[in-house]
Amino acid sequence: MVRANGAVSLRELARVVQTSEVTVRRDVRALEAEGLLDRRHGGAVLPGGFTRESGFPQKSHLATAEKTAIADLAASLVEEGEAVVVGAGTTTQELARRLARIPGLTVVTNSLLVAQALAHANRVEVVMTGGTLRGSNYALVGSGAEQSLQGLRVSRAFLSGSGLTAERGLSTSNMLSASVDRALVQAAAEVVVLADHTKLGTDTMFQTVPTDVITRLVTDDPPAHDDRAATELQALADQGVQITVAGGAAGPGEGVPPGRQPRRDTPLPGQRRTHGGAGPGPQTRRGASASASAGLLADQPGERARVADLRHR
Repeated sequence: MVRANGAVSLRELARVVQTSEVTVRRDVRALEAEGLLDRRHGGAVLPGGFTRESGFPQKSHLATAEKTAIADLAASLVEEGEAVVVGAGTTTQELARRLARIPGLTVVTNSLLVAQALAHANRVEVVMTGGTLRGSNYALVGSGAEQSLQGLRVSRAFLSGSGLTAERGLSTSNMLSASVDRALVQAAAEVVVLADHTKLGTDTMFQTVPTDVITRLVTDDPPAHDDRAATELQALADQGVQITVAGGAAGPGEGVPPGRQPRRDTPLPGQRRTHGGAGPGPQTRRGASASASAGLLADQPGERARVADLRHR
C-alpha cells in the first residue's frame, strides 16, 4: 500500500489487513529498520520524505475520512459574501466542494481541482491565478501565478501542505508550490491550515507558512496512542495557533449552526487577534508567548481500531 500510494495512515493499514494498530505499528517499525519505508506520525511513507512528493492519485486515497471531516468543519468557518483564497491539495479540494453551497462567495485559487469543484456553483465567483500548470497536483505555479496575486486582499486563506510542525510551520516538498502558497498567504488577513493528523510533526523541504503567521489549524483527532501528534498540537497551541478539531463536541457556549459540523477549539489562555486592515499581508504576532494549560490535549479521544488481531491468519 505504501508503494502504491506513497503514504498511508496506520488506521488505514489496520483496516485493510484487519489487525490492530498496535500490531501494524510494530510491523512498520520493523520495515523501517530494513530501510523499506519511513515512519511518520500516524502513518508511513516511502523513504526520502524530505524531497519525495506523492502525486494527486496517491494523495487522494490517503486519510480520506479525516480530510472529509476537516473540510466539513473548515467550510463552517466561511460566511456568505466572503472573499477567500484556497490553495492546491486534496483536502482543499474537499473544502471547495462544500464552499459551492455558500452563496455570494468569491474564491481565488491556483488549483484546477478547486476551480472544477466550484465551476457549476450558483452565485460563487471563481478567480484563477495565471501561471504554469504543474501536472502532479493540477496547480498553477511560477511567476505568473505569484504576480497575479499582487495587490489582492481577502478575508482568509485556506492552505494545506505536506507537513506541519510547531518549529517551522507548514511546509511542502516542492519549491514552486511553496512560493505560490507564500503569495496566497500575503493576500489574506487570516491563514487557516488544513492538516490531518498524519502530517503533524512531519517536516519537508520548503517552508510555506511560518507558525507565527498561522491563525487557525483545522485537524482531526490523533489516535489515543499517538503522543507525538498530541505533543505537536500542544506546541502549536502554546505558540498561539487556534486548534480546531473535527468531530469533537462543541465547547461550552460555542453553538453550532443547523446543518454544520460541530467543532472543538482548544482552550487557549488568550485569543489570537486576527489580521484586519489592508496591509501587505499577515503580520507576525508574538508579544508574549501564550502558555496553554498542562495536559491540554492529553485527554482528547482518539479512534482506536477495534478489530481482532489476525496476525496469525
